[in-house]
Amino acid sequence: MQSNQAYGDLLLKKAKLIGTKQTRDQIVSTIFSSSREICGQAIAYKNKDQMKSEKLDRVLTSPIWGFPIMLLMLGAVFWLTIAGANVPSSMIAEAFGTAEGYLTLFFNYIQAPGWLHGILVLGFFRGTGWVVSVMLPPMAIFFPVFALLENYGYLPRVAFNMDRLFKRAGAHGKQSLTMAMGFGCNAAAIMSTRIIESPRERMLAILTNNFVPCNGRWPTLILLSSLFMAAGYTGGAATFVTAAAVIGMVLIGITVTIAVSWVLSKTALKGVPTHYTLELPPYRRPKIINTVLRSSIDKSWNVLKRAIIVAAPASVLTWILANIYIGDSSILLHFVHFLDPFAHLLGLDGFILAAFIIGLPANEIVVPILLMGYLATGSLTEVDDLAKLKTIFLDHGWTWLTALNMMLFSLLHFPCGTTLINIYKETKSKKWTFLSFAIPTVIAIAVTFLTAAIVRGLGLV
Repeated sequence: MQSNQAYGDLLLKKAKLIGTKQTRDQIVSTIFSSSREICGQAIAYKNKDQMKSEKLDRVLTSPIWGFPIMLLMLGAVFWLTIAGANVPSSMIAEAFGTAEGYLTLFFNYIQAPGWLHGILVLGFFRGTGWVVSVMLPPMAIFFPVFALLENYGYLPRVAFNMDRLFKRAGAHGKQSLTMAMGFGCNAAAIMSTRIIESPRERMLAILTNNFVPCNGRWPTLILLSSLFMAAGYTGGAATFVTAAAVIGMVLIGITVTIAVSWVLSKTALKGVPTHYTLELPPYRRPKIINTVLRSSIDKSWNVLKRAIIVAAPASVLTWILANIYIGDSSILLHFVHFLDPFAHLLGLDGFILAAFIIGLPANEIVVPILLMGYLATGSLTEVDDLAKLKTIFLDHGWTWLTALNMMLFSLLHFPCGTTLINIYKETKSKKWTFLSFAIPTVIAIAVTFLTAAIVRGLGLV
């Protein structure tokens, strides 16, 4: 009886030992080493492609060079997306502006009431134009470039490098792939979390994906970086400082993603991380034409369609709030005055906070709503001249702290309406959808409050 008890205790001890992370890693490493040794003995010949892949992997997955190369690659993709999207964005916006002029003439010709023209043209059509002109060109560039990197075989190397960080945070290495997709669109990234098999780790990826800036937040980050962070620089130096400020925001977002993943893995989503054993595929030449067409048409169109469906009603609502008056002020101004004391604690103002709240359906319309409030135009507004735009901000009490905290709030705040809809569709849970809204909102408020308190305490503004 004693021997059976001792044997049972020994088996239990071994089972607990096998369940530990260190032991599992040792087992997988031993299996891999043994398999490699056996294959090395059985196969003496390596073709040129195998030799090329191994040489590239020594660099791209190196603990020393892997992360710097990732950052350089990320910077190159961002630069290509931003630089390549400027001209088509302007052309599309100009086309919508021309069409809006003809629509206005038509409404005047049929003598339509002003409120109908305001809702349909200045609200619905102009808001839709903003979303299309801001979202479509960057997505049409980012998604194909992302797909080319995937087809070439580089993205699995990114997951391999990031696996070490996410594993320490209690998450899954594949979360790095979904996070990278979030740089294009958080709504699309939520759908991409299906590649994570573990429900717990998939939920971690869903709840933290919002902390990387999406396509709709890039214009705000780039605009404020160029107007305020690079204000004392000109030429190439200004471009470099602007890019550095944007990359800095990206790194903050990645840091928050990993930190929140770690906290959730120790609390609400406690559990043992699934071991991620990734067999790196060989590098291969991507099918450029097929990849570009598939990514541009399928992914870009699907995401854009969802954004328009959600954003168009928000544009109509914005026009209504700015044009219905209670006493001497519009509903929008009453809302702004209500938010102003709290917004001041965050280093912002009531107009900025109102723009984020009303712009929940789509991040692209936050800046137009803000300008509409400042200029009291009653419709979505775009100011083409950057010097004039900065003057508008300065006239309303902006400092570099206001710009910094608006960038931080834009980076960390609640997901857009399209993303929230996708989260509910993927989780089928109101609780997790609410948490995906509440967690980033609380973090955005806490970060901006602390930043404002520290800067003001040091007397820097």
